Amino acid sequence: MTRALRDRPAPGVDPVGSPDLPRLRAGASSQHLLTTLLGDYWSPRDDLLPSAALVALLGEFDVGPTAARAALNRLARRGVLVSTRLGRNSFYGFAPGASDMLLAGAHRFVSFGMGTQGWDGRWTIALFSLNESGRDQRYSLHSRLRWLGFAPLYDGTWVSPRSVADEVLERFQELGVGDVTVFRADEMPDSSRRPISAWDLDETARTYTDFVATYRPLRDAVRRGSVGANQALLDRTRIMDTWRSFPGIDPDLPANLLPAGWPRRRAHEIFVEVYDALGPLAALRVRQIVGRHSDDASAMVEWHTADELLALGRGAIERREPGSTPHAAERGEDR
Repeated sequence: MTRALRDRPAPGVDPVGSPDLPRLRAGASSQHLLTTLLGDYWSPRDDLLPSAALVALLGEFDVGPTAARAALNRLARRGVLVSTRLGRNSFYGFAPGASDMLLAGAHRFVSFGMGTQGWDGRWTIALFSLNESGRDQRYSLHSRLRWLGFAPLYDGTWVSPRSVADEVLERFQELGVGDVTVFRADEMPDSSRRPISAWDLDETARTYTDFVATYRPLRDAVRRGSVGANQALLDRTRIMDTWRSFPGIDPDLPANLLPAGWPRRRAHEIFVEVYDALGPLAALRVRQIVGRHSDDASAMVEWHTADELLALGRGAIERREPGSTPHAAERGEDR
């Protein structure tokens, strides 16, 4: 597929508008699944793929042709994909900005759990009051706060170990929340309720332990070389989809506030090893599927290690406008 077709976006789609990426979730929707697959094996390309190849790719995950085509059409309407037709065939690719949004989100997910962030010992505290009738506003605000690493210590009082005072004020302004106070503070040593208690550490630890128990057998199978290409594609997508949910429950809480033996690092090691090791076989399966419809597109399929995704994500973040609002897909917010 030539790049010339890239200049013919679908009717009704603003090629420079902000893409409306789907929410990430467990039991991924076909739209989210497709953006995940394109992010893993097509970003940062802006070439177009035959729609038949994308329908077949979703078929590997038991998404039927009708649902797959509906996902393509919805993503095009939301400005995530652009499309064009050549004869009886249609082609899709990333809309401007969509690939960078995915890569910026991938940087957040992949860097999570690496334990490289320092902490100055101070908390960002947000106190606010919302109108009881503002249910949608409340949901959107809570999603944005959690993306910035906040959790509720009391009603209307959220805390984060990150230095994000400016960012959280911007989010309040975007949503029209006027009754708000944000400041940075140290914790008094004799506090009866510590800020870290805003998180359920026991439940979070169990979630990590469950992840390790679920994916350790897959890691062992990978080490034995007993995972084939078909299964590699399914499992690599599944482990990424599971891992990327963790920043929503744990904002990389500072290690000195956590119990001894905290399982986050162990879970991260399994995620990276499995994700990287399954890359070549998963990409081979994607090439096989795409190659049934386009030899040229098949040759352009590629995979990235976790480290490569970090580098691509840093580049995407630098290209985005400073101070830009994280997209719903990056925050894990429904739209």
